[in-house]
Amino acid sequence: MAPYAQMGSGCLSRGLLLLCALLVHEFCRAGATAESFGQEARTTPAARTTPVTRVFNFTAEMLEVIYTNLTQRCWESFEQLMQNVSGSQLCEWKVISRPYSSLRQCLEEWAESLNYGYPNALAETYIFQSHHRYFHNCSAGSQVYLDPPEDVLLAMIIAPICLIPFLVTLVIWRSKDGKAQP
Repeated sequence: MAPYAQMGSGCLSRGLLLLCALLVHEFCRAGATAESFGQEARTTPAARTTPVTRVFNFTAEMLEVIYTNLTQRCWESFEQLMQNVSGSQLCEWKVISRPYSSLRQCLEEWAESLNYGYPNALAETYIFQSHHRYFHNCSAGSQVYLDPPEDVLLAMIIAPICLIPFLVTLVIWRSKDGKAQP
């Protein structure tokens, strides 16, 4: 037997997994429909839905296994891209946007192609894992805002309080004149 050598990027195996999932899904759905038509005359409605439900659960489980394997490949690809990013660049969006966006896009595209729904718990797990592993020291802004000194804060509070009674007095004084304003 010849030794196994990995060739390509794995796109062929992903395509085969997707094809297998779709064929199993269609085969199970067609078999369940044919079986339910055959039982229709001799069973109750509740008994008729049991094989369809059982087949659907099997298909959902198979779909989940396939999506789990595909998301693992998305994560491995993301980790490979993140190896090229140095520790000091982990918080720079210009540097990490491509790997991060490719992870999100990979998770989303596979979910949509398998009709799995996005966002989902598994995709969120990988997104949270990426934040925990790579971006946990990054803050939303690079500048930390502090309260102003107490004397500046006091002046900013008292100035409008003193200005308001002065402006009210000025308006009343100007309106006491009684003459019509042109």
